[in-house]
Amino acid sequence: MEIILKEDIIGLGFKNDIVNVKSGYGRNYLIPQGKGVIASPSARKILAENLKQQAHKIAAMKAAAEERAKALEGVALCIAAKVSATGQLYGSVNVAAVAEELKKLGHDVDRKIITMRDIKKVGDYVALVHFHKEVTTEIPVKVVAENAPVEEAPAAVIEEQVEAPVQEEAAAEE
Repeated sequence: MEIILKEDIIGLGFKNDIVNVKSGYGRNYLIPQGKGVIASPSARKILAENLKQQAHKIAAMKAAAEERAKALEGVALCIAAKVSATGQLYGSVNVAAVAEELKKLGHDVDRKIITMRDIKKVGDYVALVHFHKEVTTEIPVKVVAENAPVEEAPAAVIEEQVEAPVQEEAAAEE
């Protein structure tokens, strides 16, 4: 069954995409929740006309997404968590924790656009941030033991990234 999505659904597609789904998923979830409509010939014509009229608006949205992605370029997160003697976490580090750490750094990112597996061990991982269907950013996430000494390099990198935009703005004002 072909469905035209009315909103972004991570793992399935983005707004105005035509996707193939199982008929039960389309009839019982997507259509009743208002997340999609059946891709009939008339609905496809309406979609094409809407996309043609919104081309300028979509280009502006993509440019804004690229700016937000550029702001996150080079950001590395270091998350401290409670760890057992074997390196296993008590609980897990998930997208909510990553979004919270980004917010602490001054980047307001909705947790719904971040994808990654739940982290259950100490180590280095990657979180993907989907700002737009064509704009995705990778953020390295390092999980360390809460009582272990935190390395100075990631903190220095984070401080430089927070200070750099402020310095650039000051230079632009002069």
